Amino acid sequence: MYPFVRLFKVTRAARRAAPLPPGGTHVSHHICWPWDLDPWRELNNGRTLTLFDLGRLPLAIRTGLIGAAKRQGWAIAVAGGSIRYRRRVHAFERLEMRSRLLGWDRRFLYVEQSTWKRGECASHVLLRLAVTGTAGIVNPSEVLAAMGHPAASPSLPAWVEAWIAAEAQRPWPPER
Repeated sequence: MYPFVRLFKVTRAARRAAPLPPGGTHVSHHICWPWDLDPWRELNNGRTLTLFDLGRLPLAIRTGLIGAAKRQGWAIAVAGGSIRYRRRVHAFERLEMRSRLLGWDRRFLYVEQSTWKRGECASHVLLRLAVTGTAGIVNPSEVLAAMGHPAASPSLPAWVEAWIAAEAQRPWPPER
């Protein structure tokens, strides 16, 4: 089940927090509860992605993305991603999550998120987000303008550019 109580808590806190510029980092703290575990008594990989939702939504609130989307009637969708899991997380361990918008191109916004436990990175994800309207994907420069920010993206890191290029080579739809 989706953690709606946790979602309510983090969005309420984000609404009270100071606004962030597009490249600002939102820091949040989470606990791995027993219902987040898999059969090996570790944080479930799917739940990890759900916890990243709980960092990304407050980031979108604090940068003004949610407000702009509501005003314009847009939706926000995860359009792809790549994740690394590097440290096991067990019940009741505390995580610090860092979420930030790295930049954008003509179609997507690129968000980086990481979880940390006791100073070590436990997981790291790169996501591309699509803002959609009635006519399809909204150009990120239009999105940033609606957020009240300059439309020019900061330079994306080389590893993000390489991931974008690799994704462009991936066939769609996949072969049967």
